[in-house]
Amino acid sequence: MSNDKHTTPNASLVIMAAGMGSRYGGNKQIDGIGPSGEILMEYSIHDALKAGFNKIVFIIKPEMEATLRKLCGDHIAKKADVVYTFQTYDSLPSFYTVPNERTKPFGTVHALLAAKGVVNTPFAILNADDYYGVDSFKTMYKAITEMPTTGKACMMGYRLKNTVSENGTVTRGVC
Repeated sequence: MSNDKHTTPNASLVIMAAGMGSRYGGNKQIDGIGPSGEILMEYSIHDALKAGFNKIVFIIKPEMEATLRKLCGDHIAKKADVVYTFQTYDSLPSFYTVPNERTKPFGTVHALLAAKGVVNTPFAILNADDYYGVDSFKTMYKAITEMPTTGKACMMGYRLKNTVSENGTVTRGVC
């Protein structure tokens, strides 16, 4: 859905929200935490829109769409383009065989494959259950919209000690 409330250049915020929340014990992406029941990703979306992003792409499980629309998607659609795409095994390359016992979605690359057909602008991708702060979005927006050519990439880096949980194990890439 398009509207005229956009800034230029165009940039998409891609939000990975199809995770299972196994350490948390539920769908932490949609648990209300704010004073009016806001979910965590709403704070990131607010900051991203403030920084200049104008398209929000939710990567979700199909059964989450109605809930996410009701919680925040329909409200956000008044301010930016909103797209829902599904992290299903259909988005995996045809040469890949999913193990029979696998029930969970795969990680970041799988999520990006699910968004491949709906993202056609510079973009930033983030986890729905993390909060990055407005300065991170401003920095990323500037970086991705000022890159000289297509096919270039950048990433935000954080100190590992500031990103690991004391409540269970996590996997983090080290760059």
